[in-house]
Amino acid sequence: MEQEVLHLLQATTSPVEATRTTAESQIIRSYAEIAFPITLLAIAQHSNAEVYLRQAALVNLKQYIVSTWSPQHESFKGNVYLDDATKSRLRNEVLGLCLGEDGQGETKIKKAANACASMIALTDFPSQWPELLPSLLQIISGPNSTDAQVHGALRLLAELVESGFTEEQFFAVAKDLVGGIFTVATHAERRPITKALAMSVLRECFDTLEMVMAEHEAAVKGFLNEALRGWVPFFIDTMKADLPEPPSQEEETKEEGAPSIWRGLVALKLQVVKTLCKIRKILPSVLTPHSTVLFSAAWDELSRLQPAYQAMFINDERQNRLEDSDSLPYTLDWLVLEELDFMTSFLRAPPVRSELEGQLKTAAGGPHTANWLQEVLKLAISYAQISTEQEALWEVEVNVFLSDEIAVTANYGPREACADLVIKGLGEWLKLVPVDGLLSYLKILLTTPDAGWKSKEAGLYLLCTLLRDLDDYSTSLPAETAKAFLDLVGPLLQSTDTLLRARAYLVAGILSKTVSGDEFQSTSLHYLSLTANAVRSDPEELVRVACIQAAQDFLKREAGQSPSEAVRQLQGQVIAVLSDYVASHDLRADTDSDEDKVALTETLRDAIYIWVPVVLEGPAIDMLFTIASHGAANFQLTSVFTEAFEHVVQSMTQLGSEKYSALCEKVLPSLTGAFDVGNLTEESALTNLAAELVAALAENGPEPLPDGFVAAIMPKLNRVLNEATEAELIRPATVAVKHMLAHGHVQFFQWHDPGTGKGAVEVLLIIVDRLLGPTVDDNAAAEIGGLAVELVEKAGSERLGPFLPQLLTAVAQRLRSAEAAQFIQSLCLVFARLCLTSAKDVLDFLAQTDIDGQNGLGVVITKWLDNSITFAGYDETRQNVIALSKLYSQHDPRLGQIQVKGDLIIEDTGRIKTRSRAKLNPDRYTVVPADLKILKILVEELYSNVTSNFRSGQAASTAAAVNGDSEGSDDGDDWEDLPSGTLDLSSGLTRQQLMSLGDSDGVGKQWDSETAEYLMNFFKEISQSNEFASMYAQLTDEEKQKLQSVSS
Repeated sequence: MEQEVLHLLQATTSPVEATRTTAESQIIRSYAEIAFPITLLAIAQHSNAEVYLRQAALVNLKQYIVSTWSPQHESFKGNVYLDDATKSRLRNEVLGLCLGEDGQGETKIKKAANACASMIALTDFPSQWPELLPSLLQIISGPNSTDAQVHGALRLLAELVESGFTEEQFFAVAKDLVGGIFTVATHAERRPITKALAMSVLRECFDTLEMVMAEHEAAVKGFLNEALRGWVPFFIDTMKADLPEPPSQEEETKEEGAPSIWRGLVALKLQVVKTLCKIRKILPSVLTPHSTVLFSAAWDELSRLQPAYQAMFINDERQNRLEDSDSLPYTLDWLVLEELDFMTSFLRAPPVRSELEGQLKTAAGGPHTANWLQEVLKLAISYAQISTEQEALWEVEVNVFLSDEIAVTANYGPREACADLVIKGLGEWLKLVPVDGLLSYLKILLTTPDAGWKSKEAGLYLLCTLLRDLDDYSTSLPAETAKAFLDLVGPLLQSTDTLLRARAYLVAGILSKTVSGDEFQSTSLHYLSLTANAVRSDPEELVRVACIQAAQDFLKREAGQSPSEAVRQLQGQVIAVLSDYVASHDLRADTDSDEDKVALTETLRDAIYIWVPVVLEGPAIDMLFTIASHGAANFQLTSVFTEAFEHVVQSMTQLGSEKYSALCEKVLPSLTGAFDVGNLTEESALTNLAAELVAALAENGPEPLPDGFVAAIMPKLNRVLNEATEAELIRPATVAVKHMLAHGHVQFFQWHDPGTGKGAVEVLLIIVDRLLGPTVDDNAAAEIGGLAVELVEKAGSERLGPFLPQLLTAVAQRLRSAEAAQFIQSLCLVFARLCLTSAKDVLDFLAQTDIDGQNGLGVVITKWLDNSITFAGYDETRQNVIALSKLYSQHDPRLGQIQVKGDLIIEDTGRIKTRSRAKLNPDRYTVVPADLKILKILVEELYSNVTSNFRSGQAASTAAAVNGDSEGSDDGDDWEDLPSGTLDLSSGLTRQQLMSLGDSDGVGKQWDSETAEYLMNFFKEISQSNEFASMYAQLTDEEKQKLQSVSS
């Protein structure tokens, strides 16, 4: 059979699809043969076989395991073919492969075997494979075990720790496990890379501890305090150890010798730092006594590594962000990144802060001149320099530059870590002191002729990020400080270095935005004019794009104020410059991203916001449409554009119907024309965007809408809603019709479809019928409920006649099969809105309605209550809560006869609930009457509403304290373990406490939520009824405590 299987494995790697597919099918048919998995394993064990065939054998063995080994596997196909003895043999032989010696290609084989072993362990450990863990621990602790054996054992241990242990099993072996890992880490003869893997497994252990910390806090703390006593000296010694000289570019990829040792030591140091950060997150008090030593060790090492980092990544372009086959990072940039983050984290440690604050107080020239602060800034600037790789990317593609600049990229590296060090480590603690420190440092750096442009740019980059963070917290920069910076930055606007010149404009922009007061306005406007001119005249595209981005900060400074004539003139200048830029660029060009279009849109938006009526006079709104038409598929761009358009519509509406009508005249031809582009049965991003904008125009328009509005738009929307199949088009089109009906129902009902002559009500009923039908999916029809209820309320029984009960029956019918949460909410809110005024009529109607042989009341109430707690939206939630309270107040016995899902039954298995385990053991619920479920929902809504308001107040108080001037207010409060602050809610709920709900002379909590106010009054009223006592008794203890907590 071996030759046959080898032939099949070769065929699975064939480039011919038919050959490959046939072989894969034949392999699956071979699952029933007992010898098949044994043959696969035998091929994998043949050292003389081709590596790719051995790998393929193990890959197929893994697929065999997940398909046939145990029903616990998510991909189990229904049949187990092996007996226990054969399984035992396979387990032992797979484990042998995992622990085998290294050799040519053996790393790939061992990794593939490890995947097989972990799949077996997932179901068999510990019940069928009890010897696995003792064997692995014996190997890693044994003095005679080879590096290859230890390495293989560590790989399997990592898998077990991640997914194989229950909580009880982990705590039972944790001491031996951590002890074994310590043996590996401190073994003098073990390779550094093996020690690094051991540290990675240790961190996996801490991940497990973190997950169980909430339920076993005392046990976790006790274990960590005991286990880490011996580890901390090892951590410190490893961090303090010097790295050898880095290998040359020619040697760095060699598998043996000095390059291998270098990579292993970098990986080990990095894993130590990551482990310390994990411990600091779980139990910082363990590290507090050692925090100054650890902080100094990281600082010292970063200082030592800077020349090597400069040579490898700033001056040269070495490979970076590399990982080995065990996913262990081993390049220097990774280590630098982790140690910078480590410094940021440990700057919060109370002993570190205490020491550094003492030096700040004794600095002769003021806190900002303290030696340590200047040295930290120097270090941050040295690592924040643009790498050679970044420089090359930015020069080729400005979108990459913009992505990095506005932090939407996932490329978090040392440069970004330095920004975090300055912001989170210094700025959030010392407020404006780091800004003054940067000013002192930059006065020297920017005026030193020999200083490289990259270090100057790095210093200004850190200033940019620090000022932007201050602005986010509404912290103003003194005008004299800003002017001092501008004196340094101004000359750099003429620099011959492209990236330095671009940075100078960006700094000028954020400086302008961060300074408050009228005395700086003329300076701001001067630099805005310079920036606008640079968009038109600078020879470098990157600088022009940077100026477009920088202009946003200048413009936002002027937003929300009554613009002067000078500001209006600059608004026109900026719009004209942007118009020229758009005209001179091909916006249709294919790029990997649209950050330049997003920047253009945001800057144009900010320019419009200065004085919104400018859209009626110039090219601004047409330019927005032009940009959006070439980037309609970009979610970020369309979000910015839609936000800007909504603001314009709202502003025009506030200025009066005449202005709104003028806006409609300007934009409707473009919007309605977009519906004629393409086939409505195919996805078109531009048509989808047009529908979104029409919806915004209708939603934010005046009431009544201007004459002719419905006639101009409805024919297009009618076609969309009767022909389109794409959800992204149907949803906004439905919303647009809903708001037209809400804001202009008189005009709407007078309209007739010019194509068919049908009246508005008939047209709407046809639309509703299609969207509730089986041809439109839940996602596309998600907004139909809002349109249906608007039609019912505005048309009434006079216009709808016999179609009213048919419409409501159709809604209930569709609700029965609905699955998407938003769609369910939309349909439920049809009945909720009607219950606000006619709850009894709704109950009677549904009770008399048949839905596929089931009572309509049971169908609707069950679906409504099962999903009610997940309803989203302020107005929707409030309407739902009031509607449920109205239903409850009917005390209708029919509700008590409907059985619905109650509380989740918690089953503590001790294991993390993976998808496969959830599939085997789905969630189970108690069963309760519908009226009791309504009460449960209302209790939860009241509690969540009140406590969210309370937490918001606490957050505001905390923010005020943190941003206040009180000395020592931020003294490491996010470092040490905090008490839980839980309330004692064990006592019962009294009628007097229920009666006190909503009283202003209570404990002093102030509720400002309409929903909370309504619910407190509701519970206050029902607490006086006899029915409530029996219902209250059926609530859980937790629910009773929640009512108690909001009434005390």
